[in-house]
Amino acid sequence: MKITRFQISSGLSWRLIPLPLLCVLFAFFATSCKKKSDKADMADMVKSVEVARPMVDSVDIYADYPANLESESQADVVARVNGVILQRHFEEGAYVRKGQLLYTIEAKDYQSNVSQARAQVESARSQLDYANKHYAALNEAFAADAVSQMEVEQALSSKRQAEAALRSAQAALEAQNIKLGYCSVTAPISGKISASSVDVGAYVGGAVNPVKLATIYDDNNLTVNFSIPESEYSVAASNPQGFGASIYQNFPVVISASPDVDDNSPVYHARLSYQAPDVDPSSGVVAMKAKIIDPGTDLKAGMYGKVKFPVSSVSNGILVRDASISTDQRGKYLYTLNDSNRVVYTPVEVGELYHDSLRLVKKGISPSTRYVTRAMISVRNGEKVSPVLVNK
Repeated sequence: MKITRFQISSGLSWRLIPLPLLCVLFAFFATSCKKKSDKADMADMVKSVEVARPMVDSVDIYADYPANLESESQADVVARVNGVILQRHFEEGAYVRKGQLLYTIEAKDYQSNVSQARAQVESARSQLDYANKHYAALNEAFAADAVSQMEVEQALSSKRQAEAALRSAQAALEAQNIKLGYCSVTAPISGKISASSVDVGAYVGGAVNPVKLATIYDDNNLTVNFSIPESEYSVAASNPQGFGASIYQNFPVVISASPDVDDNSPVYHARLSYQAPDVDPSSGVVAMKAKIIDPGTDLKAGMYGKVKFPVSSVSNGILVRDASISTDQRGKYLYTLNDSNRVVYTPVEVGELYHDSLRLVKKGISPSTRYVTRAMISVRNGEKVSPVLVNK
């Protein structure tokens, strides 16, 4: 066997060590050093994670109620005379202004009636002129003792009859003018007009019962109708300021064109404008109305909504960053840290969004809990981390 000289210590004499044994010693020392290095690297690999403690504040609690949108004012456009529709002066679905001409109905018969009524007025006025002159002449003759008192009274009676006949003729003329005016159908209010229910050339018989031609919706003034249970109504009404409180003057409403209204639909804001004076005995709900504050140009009567109505308040609500909350098949959860700085999967029950970035947590954590601020950060349940406490 080949012998190699090897000095193992500065104070010791040289020893002769077999080469195979020397290789084993080197391997042992190298493995031991590697294990120590790996442990040091693992210690260095503990990741830093931003954590925060919840914010505690008073929070308004909202409940969702299905709703529908309607115009605060709408009016039917009607035909009040008989005749053929000669013209339609608007585009269906367009915005029309109050007093704008919408339809023209054939007016020949009504123009003829006006002419006849006007002739009757002229005839009655002429008869009244004669009656006035005759009465004045008899008064002069009576003063000269040329006629009797009875003749004067008869002249006065004729004069009064002529005055009444003139008033009647004038009233008849006014009535005929009104009917003639109905041949020009105008918008009763401003707003968006529906499709026409009659075509040009169609005959309408509106003299006895008005015939609906179209409907105008004032989409600049929209209200949302909804109902809430009487129990929740009572809680909301117990607010010290009642329904005049500021939270009822600006609350969110989600609006959609389909019945399936979700939170991804556009959000508007509304002001409470009406509460029914009684409870519906069949359903136990109270009817409510709210005026859309700024409807813009996209909303239309008949759309669907979901009212987020404030029903109560929490005085010491626990709030976390909304971005810190994750969702899986089991529901909402947070990653929190225990006293050993290990990550803990923590299911939570959440509530309303607060100031756009914070979320109310109803159950699952306490004000002293430390939670990981970013939901998508790569941490695992049970993993040890190095926490970095950040502002709320």
